[in-house]
Amino acid sequence: MSGDISRAELLAAQFEAERPQLRSLAYRMLGSVAEAEDAVQEAWLKLSRSDVGEVRNLGAWLTTVVGRVCLDQLRSRASRREDPLPEQEEQVRLPDPVVTGPAVLDPVHEILVADSVGIALMVVLETLSPAERVAFVLHDMFDVPFDGIAEVLGRTPASTRQLASRARRRVQGATPAADSDDDRKRAVVEAFLSASRGGDFDALLAVLDPEVLARSDGGTLVPSVLRRGAADVAGQAITFARFAAEARLVLVNGSPGVVSFADGRVLSVMSFTIHEDRITGLDILTDPTRLAALGLTA
Repeated sequence: MSGDISRAELLAAQFEAERPQLRSLAYRMLGSVAEAEDAVQEAWLKLSRSDVGEVRNLGAWLTTVVGRVCLDQLRSRASRREDPLPEQEEQVRLPDPVVTGPAVLDPVHEILVADSVGIALMVVLETLSPAERVAFVLHDMFDVPFDGIAEVLGRTPASTRQLASRARRRVQGATPAADSDDDRKRAVVEAFLSASRGGDFDALLAVLDPEVLARSDGGTLVPSVLRRGAADVAGQAITFARFAAEARLVLVNGSPGVVSFADGRVLSVMSFTIHEDRITGLDILTDPTRLAALGLTA
């Protein structure tokens, strides 16, 4: 009996050691913190019910399990057509942002974006087919060999390599160029905040790229908004700033962003794509249900 208990405890300890990596993997595949947690939990249930005595690499075994769970979830989404492509202007669906900084109650989420996988890249991942997304994330982000990915997808290694290559071309072609200097990006975001609060239209135009694209995801009950061009985005920023009693600089997926509050509740999370010191993209989550699940506090 004691041997069984110690084996169970050892297995649990091994799983906990793998959990952060598995959560990061599932988040990149699904774009949802809650669904990533569910996928990891499903992997634990499968592990606890399986005989893994002959498994040489438990981490690889768990990666395969999580990959299959995520693939099934992505295929289920596609069949329900619940996730329209981001470029469809009638509906904008943003991935869950991972917010870190003083507004966060649960800093453990920071490990989800330890390598700064930005919202803009996550949006591009949403446009891939389920198999492409799984192949790209496993190979390009987690260095899983094609033999292992083929096992997840039920394809040959050669076919899996082609999938990953096609996904890579699409990601490279669609991911917007972005600055990497966090101090300079923070300065741009602070200038945007200051101009918005002050209603300074000209100052906003100075930090916005002329072709800036702003996407707002309000959820199922609030119409989504997609705006193009500096003048349109600047006008909307000034209007929105009037409703926010407080706007706080945070990190959104590892890059400077903004959380806005009113009457103690969160109004929005804003993620910025900045290139050559100008804002080229602005992704705004305003969905009350998803915002409430982030655990943000004023």
